[in-house]
Amino acid sequence: MTNIEFISKTVATATKNIQNTVQLLAEDCTIPFISRYRKDQTGNLDEVVIEQIAKLQKQYDEILKRKETILKSIDEQKALTPELKSKIDASFDLQELEDFYLPYKKKKKTRADVARENGLEPLAKIIMAQNNDDIDFISSRYLNANVKNEDEALQGARDIIAEWINENIYVRKQLRRVFNRKASISTQVVKTKKDSEDAQKFNQYFDWSEPLTKAPAHRLLAMLRAENEGFVKLKVEVDPETSGEDPIDMIAQIVIKRKNDTTPHLELAITDSYKRLLAPAISNEALQEAKAKADANSIQVFASNLSQLLLAPPLGEKRILAIDPGFRSGCKVVCLDEKGDLLYNETIYPHAPQKEETMALKKIQSMVNSYKIDAIAIGNGTASRETEFFIKKIAFDKPLQVFVVSEAGASVYSASKIARDEFPNFDVTVRGSVSIGRRLADPLAELVKIDPKAIGVGQYQHDVDQSKLKEELDLTVIRCVNSVGININTASKHLLGYVSGIGEKLAENIVNYRSENGPFEDRKQLKKVPRLGEKAYQQGVAFIRIANAKNPLDNSAVHPEAYPIVEKMAKDLKLSLGELIANKEKTALIKAENYVTPTIGLLGLKDIIKELEKPGLDPRKSAKVFEFDANVKTIKDVKSGMVLPGIVNNITNFGCFVDIGIKESGLVHISQLKAGFVSDVNEVVKLHQHVQVKVTEVDEDRKRIQLSMVL
Repeated sequence: MTNIEFISKTVATATKNIQNTVQLLAEDCTIPFISRYRKDQTGNLDEVVIEQIAKLQKQYDEILKRKETILKSIDEQKALTPELKSKIDASFDLQELEDFYLPYKKKKKTRADVARENGLEPLAKIIMAQNNDDIDFISSRYLNANVKNEDEALQGARDIIAEWINENIYVRKQLRRVFNRKASISTQVVKTKKDSEDAQKFNQYFDWSEPLTKAPAHRLLAMLRAENEGFVKLKVEVDPETSGEDPIDMIAQIVIKRKNDTTPHLELAITDSYKRLLAPAISNEALQEAKAKADANSIQVFASNLSQLLLAPPLGEKRILAIDPGFRSGCKVVCLDEKGDLLYNETIYPHAPQKEETMALKKIQSMVNSYKIDAIAIGNGTASRETEFFIKKIAFDKPLQVFVVSEAGASVYSASKIARDEFPNFDVTVRGSVSIGRRLADPLAELVKIDPKAIGVGQYQHDVDQSKLKEELDLTVIRCVNSVGININTASKHLLGYVSGIGEKLAENIVNYRSENGPFEDRKQLKKVPRLGEKAYQQGVAFIRIANAKNPLDNSAVHPEAYPIVEKMAKDLKLSLGELIANKEKTALIKAENYVTPTIGLLGLKDIIKELEKPGLDPRKSAKVFEFDANVKTIKDVKSGMVLPGIVNNITNFGCFVDIGIKESGLVHISQLKAGFVSDVNEVVKLHQHVQVKVTEVDEDRKRIQLSMVL
């Protein structure tokens, strides 16, 4: 099977599209570049499908590598027959390949190995052939110094048969099918830890059982965490009574061909093989497969949430006063200019115990006036509501928008090397306030500096496969950054590092070049950046923007390779580039089919014309102020039956969490999102969506609030 055939089994598109995509990936083209600027070659495949093709190609390469290792190992053991080699060559299922390799895999000495050393393999073959009736008599021929009697001989033979059954590929396949359909997962509390405070959060799983296939991702991961922390014991099994299928009977139907004196020995070997070898291995496989699916599901939820968070509406280039609120330690206040640079910082104490409200008020007024502040950002942590009320009482000389901003991850950023490098002379409190202000101005530019796992928009992110989580989240950040495009003259090196084809080192070189030579005036200057070669230039140049550039196309998503085409379009319409760009009336006159080239076809040209209509358009909306209920300041103010405004701040498989303006977010369970069945929470709500919710239950002791969505 070729790589294209392997990928085609999963990806539903023309073979030519897959071939071209694989070729582009092999040429070190990035996914954002391919999806945006090579649509004619890929048949307009989007980033998600191209990512899938890239992953499948990687999987194909890993299978080939594993095959090579297996074949080499078996060959070195002088056991590679033409038939076995043919089977391995034809297989592209990793599980099946491991089954082929199982008999030849180096392992600890087994009971079957001991029996073989004692000369009992011929007896095992006789029993397995099922042709002889007087097995007890035949077994007496195999007695020796290590085999004292017939019972020992027969036991040794059964040990060998049990291993053969365990290594039987057909048996393992059929058993997997049974486990995939009928396995249940159950948990039982560890009695010595049942009453501990930490165990109580898992009390649902003290005595739990359900079909493995029906266990949702969040529940499976919760059970596994409870087991890892030692609070429960977990088991995956097929119970013949509840499932209606007996795995031992199923194996017997495969192994036992006729009834005679060998049958009782085969039955004993089958039971032993299942309980001692097959069940532990296959149940572990089933659990790991379920865990992999739960990981993939949870990672996708996290990636979807992260994407929505990164693409949250920015306020834009405004002067912002940002506040990290607090009580005893005061509120840390910073003033930022339009570029997010720190102008001033101060600490005020408007709340108890100091309650210096008048002094704090005067300081805020002074800062707003002195630094020409356009908007105020308040972190949503401790003392957030009190600080918001305090700010809204101040009579400013001009109208100011007041935003409550998520602090998630701000403390992680403030203690990071990135923050220390940016603000070496300021402590973590100042850095945290700066992060709050900057994420209001441009969430994408600021949040790329924080490990996505620290932003807190996932479910069980510490329990899933960390390498796969990182890979998916990195892809998500890259996708978001390149969908927006970045201003090369203001972007940090951390933001530049996610630009298609650039990476961390080249991003640093770009920033250094900018510091030494001043702002970039055109895209061609990128070629002067040390170590930025033609490939990196081709992949990344169209994702950067240069405001007020000599060539207006440098502030658009049009790739420089298409500049001659756009210039011809303008010439044909007897217009200058400046007159053509953003002129919907004139761009409507362009007939794409007249400008097709060997490298840019109709799909690419339609994108170019669309971009000319609204060059450099930011796909994000503008930030909007949100008003929480003024009467709700703490969980004590929340009562059942209340209808409150809120903002969706996290989405999981089992529902969404809503910020209602206090420290504790409320949960809208998936069953409470709307009337009728909901399969995907994201179909009903989005991160940062403004909603109305009704309080259905409040548990002050456990700090839990249950909500339902008001439509």
